[in-house]
Amino acid sequence: MTTSQESTQIPRPSLVSLEKKAYWLGLLLLASGLHVFEAVMPSFGPWFKLGLANIITLIALQSMGTKAAASLAIGRVVIGAFFIGTMFTPTFIISLTATLASTSVMLISWRFIPRISLIGVSLMGALAHMCSQFVVVEQLFIQQIALYYLLPPLLVLSCATGWLNGALATYITAQLTIRSR
Repeated sequence: MTTSQESTQIPRPSLVSLEKKAYWLGLLLLASGLHVFEAVMPSFGPWFKLGLANIITLIALQSMGTKAAASLAIGRVVIGAFFIGTMFTPTFIISLTATLASTSVMLISWRFIPRISLIGVSLMGALAHMCSQFVVVEQLFIQQIALYYLLPPLLVLSCATGWLNGALATYITAQLTIRSR
């Protein structure tokens, strides 16, 4: 091999780097699968799902950091919409916008609220997700202020599922930590 060929070779990634990428990809696939699974489940109300895929986002936040969690949240919505068949439809716009809002709130909470738990982060994200869905629907599609009468009961449901998802994410991350020792 000549010197010029050696300098143009791409350096091999480290095993640790590859393991992190594989772990993130596994989380992305799991979150996307949960997103698709939830799409076929019956709903408790308009624009309301349990948010099971958010458990995986919380796990990524705890174990990999904010950048990994944000890219996972956005990626799962795009991949999920592709498989469900809602890409670039109103459902996709509502879902992506709400995911961007809730992920932003979760990441800001995680970074700037000292000692916040995954349950607290999940609650903040669930409430932001529900509120942003209503704003998007009212601004872009329905344009009736009466729509907001549905918001209070759905916020109560969001609190319940946000707490449950945060508790499950806390349990799972604790188990992953124990098993990785």
